[in-house]
Amino acid sequence: MKSFDTEITESNGVLTGPWRKPKQMLHAQTYDSHASIHDDATAQKLGFQGGTIEGPTHFSQFAPLGERAFGRQWFETGCLSAHYRNPVFEGEEVQASIEMPKPGQNICAAGMTRKDGTEILRGTASVGDVTETALSQRLKELKPLADPVILHDIKVGMKTSRQGVKMDFDQHMGDLYPFSLAEKLKVITEPSPFYSGSDNPWGRPIVPLEMLSVLFQYRAREDKLPVRGPAVGLFADQEIRLLRGPLFVGESYITEREVVALSGSKRTESMWVRTTVFGGDGAPVATMLLNLASIKQSYARYEEEYAGLYGKKSA
Repeated sequence: MKSFDTEITESNGVLTGPWRKPKQMLHAQTYDSHASIHDDATAQKLGFQGGTIEGPTHFSQFAPLGERAFGRQWFETGCLSAHYRNPVFEGEEVQASIEMPKPGQNICAAGMTRKDGTEILRGTASVGDVTETALSQRLKELKPLADPVILHDIKVGMKTSRQGVKMDFDQHMGDLYPFSLAEKLKVITEPSPFYSGSDNPWGRPIVPLEMLSVLFQYRAREDKLPVRGPAVGLFADQEIRLLRGPLFVGESYITEREVVALSGSKRTESMWVRTTVFGGDGAPVATMLLNLASIKQSYARYEEEYAGLYGKKSA
């Protein structure tokens, strides 16, 4: 059975998908009992034009391109490593593209743009045991986090306890993801029979690439990492890597998270967390690297606590 009906064009060694308008499904998202960056009013208070489309929603547009470039291996050991450059708002059209890998290589550049030319994300797509991805390179170049407030009590190397997760078709995925897989499949930009039935090489419905983020983050709020808040956060960088994929609908997995880096900017404090996902045999099946950037302006006590910690006003 054909995996996707997506129309792909190839020109000068670049694969490009169609223009798509991804759907916003996180209007009702809450964490720490407050609305998120995906809520219009909350986003507007922070200077955005409205609620943003969640970054991994865009990963779906790369799935047909990854399969065209790498074949079945994309579903089993594929990796998309992305630095989010600008937000997308509902109704806007975006287009994904990847460069065809050079002979003998299993990694290539990937990117997405908006109709007006704005860069939405940039990164790499790869298969197999690739170590130098877009985000592995970014980790080496990070600006250290100076004078942390929101992340003052977070230390690199902190690990969470292991948690069981799974995703059924009609399962509500909690306050972080107030929708089900079945609801997502009705509006996903690149539908595939692989996601809903057993007529595929693995004989079972597989979890779409963008929904792996939902599965891996499903119980993240139970981690109790000592992040000060409430503060509004956003995904600034994200890498999903399959080691022994694909992952299956209704299958039970175990997640464990580790803080691997801290970084900062004028507006944000960033905690880089690597989630390792284990199968029933205890061996890793996938990983996710996520830069969770907390917006300083959104933390009501930021200035007060900064002065208390450092005896001066924040820059």
